[in-house]
Amino acid sequence: MLTIPNLISMIRIPLVFVFLSQNLFARIVAILLASVSDFFDGYLARKFDQTSRFGTVLDPIADKFFVIVVLCVFIKEGKISYPELCAMLCRDFSVILFGVYLILTKNFGRYHFRSIWSGKISTALQLCVLMALTCNVTIPTYLYSIFVALGVAALVELYLSDHSFIPTELRKNKS
Repeated sequence: MLTIPNLISMIRIPLVFVFLSQNLFARIVAILLASVSDFFDGYLARKFDQTSRFGTVLDPIADKFFVIVVLCVFIKEGKISYPELCAMLCRDFSVILFGVYLILTKNFGRYHFRSIWSGKISTALQLCVLMALTCNVTIPTYLYSIFVALGVAALVELYLSDHSFIPTELRKNKS
């Protein structure tokens, strides 16, 4: 489904190529546009009732693509270490782990995908850290532990936030 919010999400994909330049201004603009587009795609989708399963999947894929490519550039440039990279992607590991859980329990198709607060916070923090690293600001080590905590929170939030995929009979038995 091609809607304005989905087109805004897709903007983040070519922004990667803008970031790949060695130009500091271009990199800052790429991160700013990625941040703004990440906010507005979801906002506009909800405001104009243009939410869709496609958009729900496209938005985080565009986010991850942008963030992962930028992080790989920073690994190559020596601006972050592999443990810092793993910490920043902790929430994403949690989402993958939850997806595996849904597949193993045969509930993937019934799960209602939606954004979670720990994910929104994690993405905003990721984009702030990417901006700081672009501007050669040293990130304190403790900040990376926040990403780990957000990863754990994401796993808990995903599990607790929506049990609509659990058959009614099981929900009644758990009460």
